[in-house]
Amino acid sequence: MADPKNRIEELTGLLEYHNHKYYVDDAPEISDFEFDALLRELEQLEAEHPELKLPNSPTERVGGEAVSSFPEVRHDVPMQSLQKAFTREEIYDFDRRVKEVIPNPEYVVEHKIDGLSVSIEYVNGELVRGSTRGDGEVGENVTENIKTIRSVPLRLKEPIPFLEVRGEVFMSEDRFLKLNAQLEETEQPLFANPRNAAAGSLRQLDPKIAAKRGLDIFVFNIQQIQGAEITNHIDGLRYLKKQGFKTILNDTVFKTIEDAYKEIERIGSERGELGFGIDGAVVKVNDFASRAVLGSTAKFPRWAIAYKYPAEKQTTVLRDIKIQVGRTGVLTPLAILDTVHIAGSNVSRATLHNIDYIRQKDIRIGDTVVIEKAGDIIPAVVEVLTEDRSGDEVEFNRPERCPECAAEVVREDGEAAYRCTGITCPAQRLRNIIHFVSRDAMDIDGLGASNVEKLAENGLIKDAADLYFLNYDKAVELPGFGKKWAENLKASLERSKTNPLYRLIFGLGIRHIGEKAAKVLAARYKTIDALIAADAEEMAELNDFGMIMAQSVTEFFRQPTNLEFMDRLRFAGVDCVDDSKDIEDKRFDGKVFVLTGTLEKYKRSEAGKIIESFGGKTSSSVSKNTDYVLAGAEAGSKLTKAQSLGVTVISEAEFEEMIR
Repeated sequence: MADPKNRIEELTGLLEYHNHKYYVDDAPEISDFEFDALLRELEQLEAEHPELKLPNSPTERVGGEAVSSFPEVRHDVPMQSLQKAFTREEIYDFDRRVKEVIPNPEYVVEHKIDGLSVSIEYVNGELVRGSTRGDGEVGENVTENIKTIRSVPLRLKEPIPFLEVRGEVFMSEDRFLKLNAQLEETEQPLFANPRNAAAGSLRQLDPKIAAKRGLDIFVFNIQQIQGAEITNHIDGLRYLKKQGFKTILNDTVFKTIEDAYKEIERIGSERGELGFGIDGAVVKVNDFASRAVLGSTAKFPRWAIAYKYPAEKQTTVLRDIKIQVGRTGVLTPLAILDTVHIAGSNVSRATLHNIDYIRQKDIRIGDTVVIEKAGDIIPAVVEVLTEDRSGDEVEFNRPERCPECAAEVVREDGEAAYRCTGITCPAQRLRNIIHFVSRDAMDIDGLGASNVEKLAENGLIKDAADLYFLNYDKAVELPGFGKKWAENLKASLERSKTNPLYRLIFGLGIRHIGEKAAKVLAARYKTIDALIAADAEEMAELNDFGMIMAQSVTEFFRQPTNLEFMDRLRFAGVDCVDDSKDIEDKRFDGKVFVLTGTLEKYKRSEAGKIIESFGGKTSSSVSKNTDYVLAGAEAGSKLTKAQSLGVTVISEAEFEEMIR
């Protein structure tokens, strides 16, 4: 058997090498599977021999423990912002000011990445701290999140005494679109653009979340260095690249501002094809001694300037307005346009945001419109040229019913979005089926997201009710399925037919109705038929209910497609009823608990069920209405908030005394 210490060092070197080849050089030499196998071996060895784990091990990239807040970091070298230019003349004025001090300056021109500026520090070649720019003087310590960025070296190739670099953390356009799709799937707020997504991800208190976001970085400046002599910017970037950093290295030095401006124009012409966002180009004096002579103002260095590209706009004709139904049922209008070239790509579609936006802008089919592709990935209609109207333009009327399934379309008070209410809507079917079979809903084994997708793609199911009529002979022919899987699935579906009623109610995915609300409804109405016939005003009077939730339930059961779905469940033999008994011991009646940290004897879900069995309630957030916070090991921000509000904090031992 190999010596653990030697093997850990060998695996660390291998993983660092292959990580750099994949994320910096974009030239992978092994498969993802092989890389993961090496990483798993290292994780196992470190678990068995924690004393041998190296500082900044590659396993750190998966994310450490969550924190309650980020400590402040005061920057030794201020992270200044840049003076901005919007015209050619302003760039030439910058050159004139430089030449008043430096007779024959040389310039470099770089992409201005649209992201979040950070500082990263190394001591003896090891990453020791990463921080945000903040106000330029004071930022936030985000070291654990910086370590999750695969293109950041955890160790330098040469262990010099000290190095501080500045870079821009960003999110690629592909990663941004995937992230928003995932957020939409779970009904979370979407990010407006990649820059917001990068900033929000880097400032996650839980590094494990940041690790999943796929952040990237370009390093563009040496802030401080000990152990190497660098005299100009180009040599600095070459040195950083040798040390393992990802840079946009342009070896060209421009001796005239005319040539530098041509490079600004060249970069601008390619910005739609880069795969990541830029909002300008930066002109810098190359020589460090010249920079020192030029100095800085209180806000800006005098040796650099940022040229900001205008948002690219084009004029075209809007030929139609189509309605797209998202995976959460939201109806989004989409402009169908005469194709036009903008920001490096041909565009024939543009977002119209929502139906109110169409009304506010008075956008009509046949209008000549202005589209813009700025910070957002998807082009948007920003203006209507009403003076170009011929009189043949057609006003757009929002659909009363979903274009995918004909279910009623509703908009709740305070929301901009219109939503489809159909559980069998094709646009939402995968999300609805996955929710229906999930552990907290009908708890059907063998139907993870990928299996549901396979069954749907092969036409074996269209909605969750189809699962009870599944053609197993055809299903087992699909890759990854087999007779054993079919037997287990059949048994699980059979068990689900007599689930507690609240599981079925929750599994229907009725808007605003979570697991707790489903339990309240089940306890009150006992059968699904009684719930279908329930009155909204009566329902609104239930504990922890209100009219919005009640109307959501009654509207759901008013839709013919949803009632047909329920009929098919009945025909399949699904007969879920509420068999819960009235609570006799109500010692926690009216009391609200918040659970935080790790408990020794119980899972938090188990402790929550005990609390509910005594008539109490659990909540996910601490407020002045909280009665108790049950705090286990490594309790975080919820414990801090409880202490600041004066809420009673109890230990697991005290909780056991209360339930004895």
